[in-house]
Amino acid sequence: MRYPEGHKETVGAKIVETASRALRQNGIDAVSIPALMKLAGLTHGGFYGHFKDRDDLIAKAAIHAARASVLHGDPSRDKPIDSYLSKDHVLHPEVGCVVAALGAEGARQKGPVRRVFAEIGRGFLRLVEKSLHPAATAKSRLSDEALATASRMVGAIMLARLVDDEALAERILAAARTQT
Repeated sequence: MRYPEGHKETVGAKIVETASRALRQNGIDAVSIPALMKLAGLTHGGFYGHFKDRDDLIAKAAIHAARASVLHGDPSRDKPIDSYLSKDHVLHPEVGCVVAALGAEGARQKGPVRRVFAEIGRGFLRLVEKSLHPAATAKSRLSDEALATASRMVGAIMLARLVDDEALAERILAAARTQT
């Protein structure tokens, strides 16, 4: 059976989107290819028609997640850092920042996946720099302020998710917001 033009790309994009959410929600090692394909409403057998291997999918899903970051959103948004440091971000890692959700795991990966996470980390730092200093360019040296702010942002989200105490989580977020 012949599929319409663009079908393969549409299905591949659906798999990447599904993987992006599932990986941020559950972690890199917690999601198998069969489970992921089932989540996408597809059969396991179709996976290799779209991706070279699992690492290829993880890299593409991580890039997709990074592009969907809170800081990548609407450039006219008043306070993207405050949006990042929100209760909603803590409660929904599946649609949140890939650095906060998977950064520690990404650092443990090998080869191309590790390189993608390194690139995402540097990109995140650039986005924070741009948010703090709109005149900054890609060639500008990252400011210490941006490095400290980015560290505070990611750390606050990770800790707020970790403490399993809603009131303490909100205090962590509030403390991080007052320092940015």
